[in-house]
Amino acid sequence: MCWKRNNERSNGLARLFTLCVALLAGSLFSGAAKAQDKLAELQLHFDKDGHAGSKLKLLEHLADAQFDETRKASAGGDFNRVGFIFEKYRDNLRACFNLLRTQEPDADRHSNNYRRIELQARRGIREVEDTLTVMPPELRPPLELVHKDVMNIDDELIRLLFPSPNVESGPGSPAKTAPPTSKERP
Repeated sequence: MCWKRNNERSNGLARLFTLCVALLAGSLFSGAAKAQDKLAELQLHFDKDGHAGSKLKLLEHLADAQFDETRKASAGGDFNRVGFIFEKYRDNLRACFNLLRTQEPDADRHSNNYRRIELQARRGIREVEDTLTVMPPELRPPLELVHKDVMNIDDELIRLLFPSPNVESGPGSPAKTAPPTSKERP
């Protein structure tokens, strides 16, 4: 009789333990699903927006969510997902930059948005570089392409924000000649 009661008690504890594990796994899964839903919702809003300034604000929030997802996927060893998310980030950055250049072509007059997107590109470069350090070498080439593309966008933004003072003295242009001295003047 005593043995029967102890056996029932241990079965009850086992059931309670199984229930707790199932609830914990369910909450972790639902948390991951909520994060992916948030990412999908932000991406949808980003894709629908047609104004460069508001699209840039959405890019900042979307990039935060994307970088969080890449950290989680990287910690889980899902580097294919990491690459996919970074490729989507690069495409979003490029779309925002192209829209900004179309709607506000003068970087001197609208420098605030150009600076904001340049800061976003720098942040993306740091995130990609941090991820590259922990990635296996055989999975790095796609992410290295993303890194190169984001670096090119950043370089172009720097050129637009800080143009060279001697634009006409670039390669292939005639060299400036010194003004004639007093002896050479007629």
